[in-house]
Amino acid sequence: MRTAAQMNEFFGPLAPGLHGVVFDENEPDRVVGHIDVVDNLIAGTGFLFAPAIISLADTLCAAGCGNNIPEGHSFTTIELKTNFLSSARVGERVVAVATPAHLGRQTHVWDVEVSNETTGRTMAMFRCTQMVLVPRD
Repeated sequence: MRTAAQMNEFFGPLAPGLHGVVFDENEPDRVVGHIDVVDNLIAGTGFLFAPAIISLADTLCAAGCGNNIPEGHSFTTIELKTNFLSSARVGERVVAVATPAHLGRQTHVWDVEVSNETTGRTMAMFRCTQMVLVPRD
């Protein structure tokens, strides 16, 4: 399992890094991260672009799943859902906490609560289901 710093290095040049995703904790039963809202993450409405929230939450779920599968196995997302409750503006910090709802042999389900650290409001509830991929002989 990689540390939060190793996850930041790995994802930095990839899509999550481009969305500003930063890992704060990376454990088997809890993955925490954040994004600082900057101008390039703002939608035409003046609020945080919704896909940035999904990118943060989905990335944390991916890390959590990866922390809980056997060596040599992989996984893929088969479903995700987000309920948006509020948003954020430039200068605010968005924090997400991912925890497992189910860690089975064939599927994992992760829940993420996304909050605006600046206002204290819950921004989104996210659920992700991943299928565990077993290596072929």
